[in-house]
Amino acid sequence: MNYKRVLTIAGSDPSGGAGIQADLKTISACGCYGTSAITAVVNENTVGVFGLHPIPVDFVKGQIKSVLDDIGTDAIKIGMLHSANQIMAVIEAIMPYNIRNIVLDPVMLATSGDTLLMNEAIVTLKNKLMPMARVITPNIPEAEILSGESIRNQSDLPKVVKKISCNKTVSVLLKAGHLNDETLIDIFYNAETDEIIELPSQRINTHNTHGTGCTLSSAIASFLAQQMPLNRAVTEAKSYINQAIETGKDYHIGKGHGPVHHFYKYWK
Repeated sequence: MNYKRVLTIAGSDPSGGAGIQADLKTISACGCYGTSAITAVVNENTVGVFGLHPIPVDFVKGQIKSVLDDIGTDAIKIGMLHSANQIMAVIEAIMPYNIRNIVLDPVMLATSGDTLLMNEAIVTLKNKLMPMARVITPNIPEAEILSGESIRNQSDLPKVVKKISCNKTVSVLLKAGHLNDETLIDIFYNAETDEIIELPSQRINTHNTHGTGCTLSSAIASFLAQQMPLNRAVTEAKSYINQAIETGKDYHIGKGHGPVHHFYKYWK
């Protein structure tokens, strides 16, 4: 018997709601075996980010190589990368393994609004790493940075989603959560079939949204690792995050944005 394996490459969140910790919870809850390579140790909690210590690039590469040489992987989720040098190190580390299922969450800001990606690294992210991904999962502030477009309402999303698809070669799930509508419609552009799919959901009234982006992208990677078709993997991941938010909406932990309930299927 073999596990379906997902490697997450991301920063660490000591409060457990985002980053590597949220990724591994999600990967486990979605039925896969999680491995990890830590890119930064972040001093944060539900209130904000108070410090960030990047892991040296050679050590990041070493973690990735150690995992892939021994365990291998069926999918990779990439989250927070701090600098252009670190982005290039990740590219160099994963390129020899020819892994198709790469899900990139282009993390630039924490839920609290704190900056996590250095400005000079954005060009490297766009030009070097994004074209390697099968799927990218930006939220609206990230999509505005990547596209140079202002997003004010739901009708802006379809044009932006194609603009950041690397000439229609990378699929894009553009999350609508930063809009003010009661019905939020995420837009998924499947570059492999050149189709746009609307994924509607009702806004859930809760402060527990810490790590939602990490959780969603890790769920997509997990379902791709299980060889689901791309549209189904994204749809199943969307359902997972919605239920994780809904089930966790009334829990109280921390003084700011609490986490979602990653294990809602198993206990409440």
